[in-house]
Amino acid sequence: MDTKHIQIRDYDYPLPDHRIAKFPLAERDSSKLLVYEGGKISETVFRSLPSLLPEGSLMVFNNTRVIQARLHFRKGEAQDGALIEVFLLEPANPVEYQENFAQKGSCSWYCLVGNLKKWKEGPLTREFEIQNSKFKLSAERMGVHGTSQEIRFTWDKDLTFAEVIDAVGELPIPPYLNRKTQESDKTTYQTVYSKIKGSVAAPTAGLHFTKRVLADIDAKGIEREEVTLHVGAGTFRPVKSEDIGGHDMHTEHIAVHRHTIERLLAHNAEAIAVGTTSVRTLESLYYMGVLAKTLSNSPLKGENSGQKVSPLRGDLEGSPLHVPQWMPYEYDNSLSETEALQALLHYMDERDEEILHSSTQIIIAPGYKYHIVRQMITNFHQPQSTLLLLVSAFIGEGWHDVYDYALSHDFRFLSYGDSSMLIP
Repeated sequence: MDTKHIQIRDYDYPLPDHRIAKFPLAERDSSKLLVYEGGKISETVFRSLPSLLPEGSLMVFNNTRVIQARLHFRKGEAQDGALIEVFLLEPANPVEYQENFAQKGSCSWYCLVGNLKKWKEGPLTREFEIQNSKFKLSAERMGVHGTSQEIRFTWDKDLTFAEVIDAVGELPIPPYLNRKTQESDKTTYQTVYSKIKGSVAAPTAGLHFTKRVLADIDAKGIEREEVTLHVGAGTFRPVKSEDIGGHDMHTEHIAVHRHTIERLLAHNAEAIAVGTTSVRTLESLYYMGVLAKTLSNSPLKGENSGQKVSPLRGDLEGSPLHVPQWMPYEYDNSLSETEALQALLHYMDERDEEILHSSTQIIIAPGYKYHIVRQMITNFHQPQSTLLLLVSAFIGEGWHDVYDYALSHDFRFLSYGDSSMLIP
């Protein structure tokens, strides 16, 4: 299959607005769970998930935490001018998330700016109150960065940037909810296992898990590991080109601990992924391993066999192991999954790294060969989206049956909706 020539119109389905869940259920694990296994469909309640999982398997969760990424300013000294929204995308200086959040006094981010035409020049300043004392936060445009703006923030109080945005920012719920953020979203739009701040959207398959469900998973002898992929605003970007070859995937940042890679190896490089962000991370690990092997002196299998091995070295986004969008369709994939993961560990050994930091732009669509993910837990995604392409790549044309069933059996859709367990 020529993946680049896939027509996005073939991945459409009717989604009435009333089927989009505007709020979550009162009990996370009382949501509905559609089970697709080998072409057969059944349904149950989410809290029964542990009983469906194979004993001795490995589940991988994305532990990213959503930040209060939406900041509002007004033009003019009197604060009565045009409303300008500054939406944090990713750190610019310092570039590492946790280091940036720990900054005091100033830092800069790449941002989307709403009402940019009203912000001609000069900084925007807003006064806030925290812990019964006032402080000023200023935002200054430093230059254009692709489709975003680099914004330098300065503030006059002994606070970290994490504390600043917790005090003055707004949680960015998905635009398709068509409502304002409410106080309850600060809790319900985070997974119970979220830890590492950096996302502007939640890994929503994880929203169904409760401490009770996690305890039942542990009691069954199923291992759990966590990865970090910070979800970017690009996750909501629609595919506007007729074929997906014209769609530019957004870049997302990944952090994976050495012990997680070791556990994957212990499980023959096979895992159950919770959410599409975990899927993207796990599948990117394979290609990072291919890149790591390429960077070593050991030749890749197939390098001299006439098979296509791209000259790319993955450093387009600042990391030598960055996975470019089309790498899975252009590289020789003959390296085994265990060899790829072993190459990653060797790469980390050479650099004395306990945590692998990299980024991915991977697009997973029909024609893609899955390497690590064997089962997937995921919500129901928007029509004509890259996430629907990812699901189709996993279960083939069965995606039609899954979505037809969900639509005809009262399942709730998108971020706060119900979920599915997919087993090819």
